[in-house]
Amino acid sequence: MSNTVAYIILLMAVVLGTAANGLAKSANGFTLFIPSLLTALTIVGCMFTLSIVMKTIPVGITYASFAGLCIIATTVVGIFRFNQMPDFYTIIGLILIISGVIIVNLLGKTE
Repeated sequence: MSNTVAYIILLMAVVLGTAANGLAKSANGFTLFIPSLLTALTIVGCMFTLSIVMKTIPVGITYASFAGLCIIATTVVGIFRFNQMPDFYTIIGLILIISGVIIVNLLGKTE
């Protein structure tokens, strides 16, 4: 599989991971059946897609990219769905995470 395809699948994992995070909040501590079930399904889908990506991209780069992008995407979901506004220091931290993901992917060994 090419790196391009692997990164597309990685983005699918990020979407599934972000959905799982939003659904976990909606599951209210896993007391609501449908959101809990959807959380479990999206987590399994997320791990499955990550396992495919790790066949091509090294595990450290895969997980660093996944985690960083999921943090950013989950923050955006928190802003728009749950009205949770990050403060100044959180925004600085998110900028550092984005910088880290860019550095890992542009300068890290992905072969």
